Amino acid sequence: MFLGLGKARTPFRRPGSSSAAARWRACSIELCQALRAELAAGRPAGEALARAISWVEFPDPSAVWAVVAAARDGGDVPAALRAVAPSAGGEGLRRLAVCWQVAAAAGAGLATLVDRVEAMLRADEAHRQEVAAQLSGPRATARLLAVLPVLGVSMGAALGMNPFAFLFGTPAGLMCLLTGLTLAAGGVVWTRHLVRRAESG
Repeated sequence: MFLGLGKARTPFRRPGSSSAAARWRACSIELCQALRAELAAGRPAGEALARAISWVEFPDPSAVWAVVAAARDGGDVPAALRAVAPSAGGEGLRRLAVCWQVAAAAGAGLATLVDRVEAMLRADEAHRQEVAAQLSGPRATARLLAVLPVLGVSMGAALGMNPFAFLFGTPAGLMCLLTGLTLAAGGVVWTRHLVRRAESG
């Protein structure tokens, strides 16, 4: 969206995931990029933020109106940014709020702080995508565990072994069925638990 603005930098590409958190993270990076470009053009901080927000397609555009109003009217921009930041995916907006506070309190250059936040957000997103790529194998294993019992029974039926009569018609078969389903479900749950822990880490 902001090719050629500010420093030469590869524009961030939004992830394919449709989750709201992923879209908010992508918008935060775009906002930092746009704000940096507006500040580099010499616009005051409030006007620069309001213009930068207008360039970004947020998942909920109405949610950022309060930030635009605060930026244009000289209101509490950090509080507005924190209020609009969702619990999942709002890390960039919360970091931008801290930048705004530091720049106002210490007189630090806002453009420099925004540039650092943008770099941090890009690094975080790159790490998140790398972890997701590395976890594709465990996810495939979980899916395989989920369909393996059905696949085994189907293969037995295709070979003419009549597994349904054994599984549902005899005590030993029922015991095998319950044990197999329990182990398969436990494997799926445990694999997904490990994947979630790796993602949260």
